[in-house]
Amino acid sequence: MFGFLEQFSPIIQALFGTLFTWGLTASGAAVVFFTKSVNRKVLISMLGFAAGVMIAASYWSLLAPAIEMSLEIGIPAWLPAVTGFLLGGAFLYGADKLIPHLHLGLPIKEAEGIKTSWQRSILLVIAITMHNFPEGLAVGVAFGAVAAGLPSAELAGAVALAIGIGLQNFPEGIAVSMPLRGEGLSRSRSFFYGQLSGVVEPIAGVIGASAVFLMRPILPYALSFAAGAMIYVVIEELIPEAQRGENTDIATLGAMLGFSIMMFLDVALG
Repeated sequence: MFGFLEQFSPIIQALFGTLFTWGLTASGAAVVFFTKSVNRKVLISMLGFAAGVMIAASYWSLLAPAIEMSLEIGIPAWLPAVTGFLLGGAFLYGADKLIPHLHLGLPIKEAEGIKTSWQRSILLVIAITMHNFPEGLAVGVAFGAVAAGLPSAELAGAVALAIGIGLQNFPEGIAVSMPLRGEGLSRSRSFFYGQLSGVVEPIAGVIGASAVFLMRPILPYALSFAAGAMIYVVIEELIPEAQRGENTDIATLGAMLGFSIMMFLDVALG
């Protein structure tokens, strides 16, 4: 089914996978060329969907394989899962404290990280870029895991993860470009910044695949690290934004749908 990909190294496979996820980020950002705004109900449903996808991917595509791999290589199953998961969250926590950024929907006075005079648009893009890094890392690690030859790592599972991450990147592209357009930036600049937030994913994907390909013992830790970083993003960014204001039930239903679709992709394909 994935014969085309099998002829390439895991690093190139990870590059293809994350170029796909970046492409869907750019597709979402391109919506700015066709409309001036997106209905708030639509936006929060998409943010909820993205949260659901990431939660499901964190378990089905990352933590569960990490636990299985730990058993296969003869180490306590809980150790890499717990250690990597907490390190992933700690990494994002540290980035939040150090890197200047601004979460969607907040005034510039609530920007986090080291104080700076950067424009609001730049701070918004940095926030999404920071949170796209663990997504690209997750896809890269998943493809790198296939090369390890462990039964719990399959190419179909890595492809399913890339598809799931790509699906939730589409609304993220919209969530960046549309607010920038609303603040007065041109359509082309809003699109540029919107797609730029996803460029980090191919970089992170290649880093993740290279690391686990060269250092197989860190594989379950790397999978768990990516899971912890993604869950941090969901709790820190996506859920609060989706639950702000009215119609929170729409965001909740979107999250349920996103979780179900990602679970289906991983179980059916992986």
